[in-house]
Amino acid sequence: MHFRISCFSLLLSMLGLSPVHGKSWDWQDTPGKHTDLLFGVKKIARYVYENMDPVDRERTYKPFHHIYQENGRDFLTKGPGGKYTHHRGIYFGFSKCHATDNNGKKIKVDTWHCKKGYQVHQKLRSQSANEKSASHEVEIDWRMDDHTTFAVERRKLHFSLLPDGSLQIDFHSTIKTEQELVELDGDPQHAGFQFRAANEVAEKTKQETYYTRPADGKDEKGKTKNWPKDKDMINLLWKSQCIIVGNNRYTTVYLDHPNNPKPAFYSERDYGRFGSYFKTEITPKQPLKVRYRLVINQGEKTARECQGLSDNFMAGTIN
Repeated sequence: MHFRISCFSLLLSMLGLSPVHGKSWDWQDTPGKHTDLLFGVKKIARYVYENMDPVDRERTYKPFHHIYQENGRDFLTKGPGGKYTHHRGIYFGFSKCHATDNNGKKIKVDTWHCKKGYQVHQKLRSQSANEKSASHEVEIDWRMDDHTTFAVERRKLHFSLLPDGSLQIDFHSTIKTEQELVELDGDPQHAGFQFRAANEVAEKTKQETYYTRPADGKDEKGKTKNWPKDKDMINLLWKSQCIIVGNNRYTTVYLDHPNNPKPAFYSERDYGRFGSYFKTEITPKQPLKVRYRLVINQGEKTARECQGLSDNFMAGTIN
């Protein structure tokens, strides 16, 4: 990763989010609860991995990643509770999984709302951090309520900072099964790889939310488009969300790699949840592999800037 040190980047470094010499990435774990990612002394992200507790099921039924606001103290993303408690920061799941239980019966399992099933962190497979970037790979079991593990996910996230101070997150997931066939399905609102902003957006600022798309450019505040009503919300290479949290504007650019399963159907909400979903099947010989990228910054991004980020992603650029 190469960075040009300028007055602008030095100013960003004073704010705590610029790849300037002397700072390094670091992981700090609170055993059995969560792991924070820091750049210098500033918290950037948190992996929440507390094991599913039947007594406290709603709070613990899926692992996910939080992103911190610019202040390094408050979350930009949503955790348990609030509007739609199952929405959690950066997360991945399907509301209509069809798999076989311990009795050999094919049943529907929901790893989105976590009904008749749940996701549980099993182990940390790898972790690294240095001056340039940080990454970790975790193993997550997808289970039925009878504790049958019908799929195993390896979820890897790579964090780095772009020259303008934006946070870049590369999300890779591989889902395998030992069952003969597992179906993964849902709909654009209840499946796939999704991002959910802090509940403050739903409570206070949703009328200020706007989306930018490849064909439309910047849309009006409060306006959203969703498949199947909007037929053009399919197979987008990118889209961005701009919200207000903590009296600041934040933009998240969502980049969908063309090698991910298609067709991919897109959904967005003014309260801050957006992403895409697809339908697929996995077998012991055919796992699911997906790759996405998020670019998050305080402030706004133009359609042209978003397209440039997409072009880099398509070219396989890792900054």
